[in-house]
Amino acid sequence: MSYEERNVWVSLVVSVLAYATYVVIVLSRAREVPLSQVAYVGPLLWSIGGAIVVTIVGSIAVSLANRRDGHRKDQRDKEINRLGEYNGQAFVVMGGIAALVLALVEADWFWIANVIYLGFVLSAVLGSLTKLAAYRQDFSTW
Repeated sequence: MSYEERNVWVSLVVSVLAYATYVVIVLSRAREVPLSQVAYVGPLLWSIGGAIVVTIVGSIAVSLANRRDGHRKDQRDKEINRLGEYNGQAFVVMGGIAALVLALVEADWFWIANVIYLGFVLSAVLGSLTKLAAYRQDFSTW
């Protein structure tokens, strides 16, 4: 497994766990108040910030654990990264459009913020899964 592929795994796992933690916290707070009135800003910012920090620390750990493998990117790594980023961006666009529609119908800020966050998470997950599939298959034939 290449250095870049290990970093994709770190990103995928952290994205899923951070979002799952956020959802659990928000839903646990929704037992006492309606969902759209839950105090979500703090958990949202902490889950995003925490995911960034944990991803950086995880990448450093992967780098230190595999010093002998080298960290060079070849053309295949660059193409796989490009393909994954292109595929993942679809959810950013869909999340943006959904947020725009919610804003136009004057939905609560809770729903707008959460649809944007979900779009970013789905983008990261789809991009990571695309990259992992490309690493596992013969990418040169795509």
